[in-house]
Amino acid sequence: MSAAALALVLVAALLHALWNVVVKKAGGDGRFALLVAGFIVVVWAPVGLWVGWDAVPRWGWAEWALIVASGVVHLLYFHVLLRGYAASDLTVVYPVARGSAPLVASLGALLLLGETMSGIGVLGVLAVTGGVFLIAGGPGLWAKAHDPQQRERVRAGVWWGGMTGLLISGYTLIDGYAVKVWLISPVLIDYFGNLARIPFMLPGALRNPEALMTAWRTQWKHALFVAIVSPLAYVLVLYAVKLAPLSHVAPAREVSMLFAALLGGKLLGEGDRGLRVAGALCIALGVAGLALG
Repeated sequence: MSAAALALVLVAALLHALWNVVVKKAGGDGRFALLVAGFIVVVWAPVGLWVGWDAVPRWGWAEWALIVASGVVHLLYFHVLLRGYAASDLTVVYPVARGSAPLVASLGALLLLGETMSGIGVLGVLAVTGGVFLIAGGPGLWAKAHDPQQRERVRAGVWWGGMTGLLISGYTLIDGYAVKVWLISPVLIDYFGNLARIPFMLPGALRNPEALMTAWRTQWKHALFVAIVSPLAYVLVLYAVKLAPLSHVAPAREVSMLFAALLGGKLLGEGDRGLRVAGALCIALGVAGLALG
């Protein structure tokens, strides 16, 4: 992986961790997801118009099919993520989601996009995944699972985190294919994918307008922050995919686990710093292996 691609991944990882902490603190549901999507349409419209003015008129059915597929999978991902954060701790849901995703995404990239990976790269993927497990709590997860007071929260976190990871892998492969094979701009795949999500969310939100207005009054600041930071983080990742193999970028972006664990512990009081340090070292070594391999 080139230095430029690695730099993009690292910046994106920090931004990704920040907006996930904000989502956790907001405690939103589908209405929050709709607010975020609406803000993205407004805030990023000038950039979307500027980048897409010449490109979009030349799109055919394949480009639009990729846009819609990306939008739907992203929508499912965000709703499942919100359910997970409502049911369990960020330091369970986020690590399981981010730890399972690179394995599936890397395997998919190797099989579907014809990429290759050296032995060092394979060790890097495994190190990242092991680091994620340690940051999630390591052996302590199993201890929690046997504590009647915490068992259900851990189970819920593992379940929703695993489902989130599968959906992350899905949209990573779709968007990676779109930017690498069909040469769609990362800005456009994210912007129009977000636009495609709104019609799916509106009917459910409008069935209870009072709840939607309550969400607006209490969560609009959180939604605006996520709408600004989330697309930027993901567009940086997609630009990294243009510079480096997807099978390397997908695991490397899990360095966000380090930032999320530190922020989660500091801002959300979710503990276990020793394991987080060990996990962070594994992730760092894994990312170094991916950069070399």
